[in-house]
Amino acid sequence: MKWTTEARGKVGGGVLAALIVAGVPALVGAALEHDTGEPYVETRLYFGAQRDGGGTVGKAEFMRFLDREVTPGFPEGLTLQEGYGQWRGADGKVVREASYELILLYPEKESDARDVRIERIRRAYQDQFLQDSVGRSDDDVQVDF
Repeated sequence: MKWTTEARGKVGGGVLAALIVAGVPALVGAALEHDTGEPYVETRLYFGAQRDGGGTVGKAEFMRFLDREVTPGFPEGLTLQEGYGQWRGADGKVVREASYELILLYPEKESDARDVRIERIRRAYQDQFLQDSVGRSDDDVQVDF
């Protein structure tokens, strides 16, 4: 094959197009990935406000629980959101109730010690406010303050 300027341009253009197509996902992925912050764990706890047997946990009562049971174990801070939850009971009826979502962030390297504190908080709420359970979810995140 005789390489002419036109043939070199087509081949060179094809190679360039292939490199761009192959490289764009890598470039986009690198742009979306960030190394900002440190590895942390984000734990969310879900507290229902309806007591078994009737009655509700009021906001002032919940805030006292937060100050007494949660803040000592997480003095660096937390986030609390008021919510609404529902679930289906064993009898098939839908139960609707006010709820609280607590968000805790802590360094990944402290996760074992913090886990003990979190489980203590869950048990304390269940015992004090006659609850069947306190929901929990955990995620690995990058955090920078």
